[in-house]
Amino acid sequence: MSGSDLLRVSMELSSVLKKIPFGPPVAGVYDPTEYARGPFGEYLRRFGQAPKYAVFIGMNPGPWGMVQTGVPFGDVEMVKTWMGIGGKAGSPANPHPKRPVQGFACRRREISGTRFWGWAAGRFGTAEGFFRRFFVLNYCPLAFFDAPGRNVTPERLREKDRALLFCSCDDAIKRQVEILAPDVVVGIGHFAHGRCLKALGGMNLKVGRITHPSPANPNASRGWESVVERELAEMGLDLDPEKSGV
Repeated sequence: MSGSDLLRVSMELSSVLKKIPFGPPVAGVYDPTEYARGPFGEYLRRFGQAPKYAVFIGMNPGPWGMVQTGVPFGDVEMVKTWMGIGGKAGSPANPHPKRPVQGFACRRREISGTRFWGWAAGRFGTAEGFFRRFFVLNYCPLAFFDAPGRNVTPERLREKDRALLFCSCDDAIKRQVEILAPDVVVGIGHFAHGRCLKALGGMNLKVGRITHPSPANPNASRGWESVVERELAEMGLDLDPEKSGV
């Protein structure tokens, strides 16, 4: 029931976050855990069975990834061909004119997703091979856009909005990690790592960090796969693909 439990936490978080009246610089808010609940729920149910050895946690949905598919770092092609997840993703109620949601018809690639899931596919072969011991979540389920349609990261929200968002997301990610019961949590990038340290403090697990695969990160453009392999090795993470479960 782990996948259903994860979905319930996500639905509860979605309901709470709807009540936050996000102000400038935010002009548009997308919640793919709501409008793309079909593929998002399939991802959780198929791959979110506990316990996991390690859980990777990203920041929030990317405009060409989870915003389109409902799957964290969800590059359309990787989600369709590697994970075998498809179907109708839906659309937000008030889409920004410069940020359309085309779902699985979107042809633009999500570079962060192609890098992350491409590494997982190369290292573990099948999606089942990766998800047997690992899982991926996002700390925040919302994507934010300003008036011109530019992406707004959570740390750039106005202070009172940020405080409300972080309080709810801290609680939700803690509950999701408790469900998955990992030994290790890996923050993908500085932001996610910092929020994990805050939200998961006091839990009996290790919290580490890897370089974010975003094309906006210059360190990710110089052989991200080799960088992350080194970081995970230094963390002591056991990536043996032959192992099952934890």
